[in-house]
Amino acid sequence: MNFVGEHILSVAQLNRADVEEIFAVADKMTPFAHRERVTRVLDGAVLCNLFFEASTRTRLSFGAAFNLLGGSVRETTDMESTSLVKGESLKDFARVVSAYSDVIVMRHPIDGAVAEFAESSRSPVLNGGDGSNEHPTQALLDVYTIKKELRTRKKGLDDLRIAVIGDLKYGRAVHSLIKLLKLFRNITVHLIAPPVLSAPESVITELQKAGHEVRHFEQLEHGIQGVDVLYMTRTQEERFSSSAEAREYQGLFRINQAVYSQHCEPDTVIMHPLPRDSREAAQEVNVDLDSNPNLAVFRQSDNGLIVRMALFALILDVVNKVEDYSTQVGWFTDARKWD
Repeated sequence: MNFVGEHILSVAQLNRADVEEIFAVADKMTPFAHRERVTRVLDGAVLCNLFFEASTRTRLSFGAAFNLLGGSVRETTDMESTSLVKGESLKDFARVVSAYSDVIVMRHPIDGAVAEFAESSRSPVLNGGDGSNEHPTQALLDVYTIKKELRTRKKGLDDLRIAVIGDLKYGRAVHSLIKLLKLFRNITVHLIAPPVLSAPESVITELQKAGHEVRHFEQLEHGIQGVDVLYMTRTQEERFSSSAEAREYQGLFRINQAVYSQHCEPDTVIMHPLPRDSREAAQEVNVDLDSNPNLAVFRQSDNGLIVRMALFALILDVVNKVEDYSTQVGWFTDARKWD
């Protein structure tokens, strides 16, 4: 696709060449994300971050990514502070906000709302997560992380074996990840979930139609054997009809060092889109794994900054100008440690 001026609403917009282009640009963004170089290529450009659901990594990394390219960020983090609560339509809201911004990132609790907003926006819109539907940039950073992690093990994305675990019904990051993985060759996916939280049939069918193998498991210990990557997820409590219903599934699947050592191959990568639920009743990724070198969750989070910088550079057509507006720096790297 020609990224310039385009909305990024779903991974369905992308083919393999598009994904590889994003990753190639992300590699070029790394020294800027690591503060080894500074660029002002987006000096004067404005990002509007519209987050109508709770967010830490997605909102802050989008804002930081834009800042690191030299742009300015304006944010709204509460729908109650907008005129939407006065009855303004998403169409009118989009027309207004897009006049103030060069690019917009939106998170919304309702499936499809970001796409509806984008229809009337005069600026490109990136989907920061819409209900239980999709989270395309999370999927991109997840696959980018898998690629980087497996590269050190002399493996690639083709022939990947991955176990996806937990709330697969409401996990929008999972939906986008599975859809994106279908672009690669000979993927084996272990879906580990209780039947009531299984992945949508449409998502599974897409993967199977692309020629990949899907296996279903209800027992964690069986499903995590013989894979390259464990992709853990939390119970999406906010999507359930009640907290009491959600609590029935919290902590259903937990991985700790003992489980990992007994059932996983020694170099199996552990991922999680975060936040992990650290409450005693949940703990899907136990803190005793924090010292395990195969725990990639924070490298995964770091990669979100790099991938989102790449998307901004592509959409605003500055990929080939980043270096022209850059300078070398040194003091950042002495203060920060990057994996």
